[in-house]
Amino acid sequence: MAMAVTNPGRVPFQRLRIIFALILREMGAKTGESRWSYLWAVAEPLGGIVLLTIAFGIMLVRPPIGHNFALFYATGVMPFSLYSAVAATVANSLQANRGLLTYPVVTILDTILARWILETLTNIVIALVLFTGIFWIYDLHLILRYDRLIQAFGVASLLGLGVGTLNCVLFFYFPIWRNIWSILNRPMFLISAVMFTFESLPPDVRAWMHYNPLIHVVGEARVGFFGTYRGDYVNLPYVLGFSAALFLLGAILIQRNHARLIQN
Repeated sequence: MAMAVTNPGRVPFQRLRIIFALILREMGAKTGESRWSYLWAVAEPLGGIVLLTIAFGIMLVRPPIGHNFALFYATGVMPFSLYSAVAATVANSLQANRGLLTYPVVTILDTILARWILETLTNIVIALVLFTGIFWIYDLHLILRYDRLIQAFGVASLLGLGVGTLNCVLFFYFPIWRNIWSILNRPMFLISAVMFTFESLPPDVRAWMHYNPLIHVVGEARVGFFGTYRGDYVNLPYVLGFSAALFLLGAILIQRNHARLIQN
C-alpha cells in the first residue's frame, strides 16, 4: 500500500501565505479602499510627533545631549511610539478579527503576527520620514551607528509584541484589565527617558527606573544617533528576555484556550 508523504515545508509556507493575506487585509481596514490612503496612516502620527517636537523645542531650547532638541526628542519618542503602537494593535487582534477566526486555517497567533509586522513597518516608515526631515531642515551631519539603531527599533518592536500578546488574552478574560492597563500605561512616556537622560536622575531613582525596559530601548537608540553618548546602562538581553517571557506566556495561554477565545 502506498503511503502519503507530507511535504514538511508546506505547512510553514501556508502559514506565511495566511499571514501575508492578513497583512493586506489589515492595510485595507486601516486605510480604506484607496491605495493612497496608506499615506494618511503615516502622515497622521507623524504630524502629531512633529507638532509635539515644535512645542517642546520652544520650551526647552538646549537638549541634554547634542545641540538640536528636535533630534533629541525624536530619538526618544520614535522607539517609544513603535513599542506603544505595536502593543496596542496586537492587544486588539482578537477583538478586531473575531469573524476571521471562525475559519479553521486562521489562528489568533496569525492575526497577532500580521498586525505586529504591519505596525512595525508603518512606524519604521514614519521614523525614516521624520529623521530625514530633521536632518534636512537643520542640515545635520552625523555618523550614525546603524547596528545600534536596528537593535533599538528591533527590541522596541519585540517588546510591543510581547506586551500586546499577553494583553490580548488578559483583555478577554479580565475586561477590567483594559481600564487598569490604560491607567498604568499613561505615565510610561514620562518615565521612559524620552524627555531626559537616564544619567540625569538621582541614584535612588535610577535603581528603580533601570527595571523599565523602555529605558534601555530609548538609550540604545540615542547611542546609535549620538556618537558621544555611551549609554553604559543599556541592557538589551534584559529587554529581550522580558519580551520573550511575555510573548511565550501569552502564546501558551492562547494555544491552550484557542477554542474558548474564538467562541465567545
